[in-house]
Amino acid sequence: MQREEAERIAIAALSFIAADPELLPRFLALTGIEAGQIREAAAEPGFLAGVLGFVLAHEPTLLRFSEASGIAPASVAAAPAALPQGDTAYDIQP
Repeated sequence: MQREEAERIAIAALSFIAADPELLPRFLALTGIEAGQIREAAAEPGFLAGVLGFVLAHEPTLLRFSEASGIAPASVAAAPAALPQGDTAYDIQP
């Protein structure tokens, strides 16, 4: 999977989380960020991989996201490896 596709999936997942009144507070509590800081945090390396990690950590959430977005769970699972800090093998270019 290319980085652009992985970013698209992660942004869709973030939109899904932000639109859910139960998921958003849990996501914010786990990440330690406030709702007003999401845009700023999204620019940080590893944030999008973290969004996907949040979705992947709870199978019912993954399945709901997959159904709502039309993105297969396997694609969601593959996406973090194409993102910074989504995989220990990821090589960040200076």
